[in-house]
Amino acid sequence: MDLVLSSVDRGVLTLTFNRPERLNAWTDAMGRRYFDLLEEADRDPAVRAIVVTGAGRGFCAGADFQTLTALQTGSYDERPDPRPNTFPTTLRKPVIAAVNGACAGLGMVHALVCDLVFTAQDAKWTTAFARRGLVAEYGLAWVLPKLVGQQRAMDLLLSGRVFTGAEALELGLVNRAVPGERVLAEAQEYARELALHSSPASMAVIKRQVWGDWDVTLEQSVKTAVQEMLASFGRPDFAEGVASFVERRDPRFPPL
Repeated sequence: MDLVLSSVDRGVLTLTFNRPERLNAWTDAMGRRYFDLLEEADRDPAVRAIVVTGAGRGFCAGADFQTLTALQTGSYDERPDPRPNTFPTTLRKPVIAAVNGACAGLGMVHALVCDLVFTAQDAKWTTAFARRGLVAEYGLAWVLPKLVGQQRAMDLLLSGRVFTGAEALELGLVNRAVPGERVLAEAQEYARELALHSSPASMAVIKRQVWGDWDVTLEQSVKTAVQEMLASFGRPDFAEGVASFVERRDPRFPPL
């Protein structure tokens, strides 16, 4: 069975975690396949945006308990993937999570290291770590306060309580909360808008700016932005962006 399903339509790659009988609980094998497909997508000129979702009733219910048990007993001997769980943030192309159901622990990490997050209104979210004797894993203690503020992040991390996709929207954790049967379609529709109307080169630079500027000063951010802006003037994307606006047509931006 393919652990991650893959399909491309009109410039949008959809990746689907495919362990529905386990609510797509994370394994190293599934993670390697996911990251391999992301790497391929970043090199593929036909792909301009990526949507990630889960098969069945879950997005990703966290680390598989068989893996956790093996770690606890010292019997786990699988070599870890050298790529970090934050790997999607290093891609040049936008990654959108379509959280269709259970999103817990490590699954929540993988949703929030995407660039945008759409969720089903009734999806069940939880950090879960404190209730398993674990800590805020894989940079979540850095990401979560920046998304929802320190006090709300503390609540979600310390309590490990379950909250819905609707509350995730109220907290500012996600971009949209929609009926469950619409979440994937809406994420794909948004991704197609990016693929059609947004410059791949511009999106790559903007993504690098947003993820990279969280830990620099305003002065440093402005300095880098000026350099990037001057560089953008010499790209064909700038000429095409202006021409398509003047001519009132869809742009024909070159691929990366």
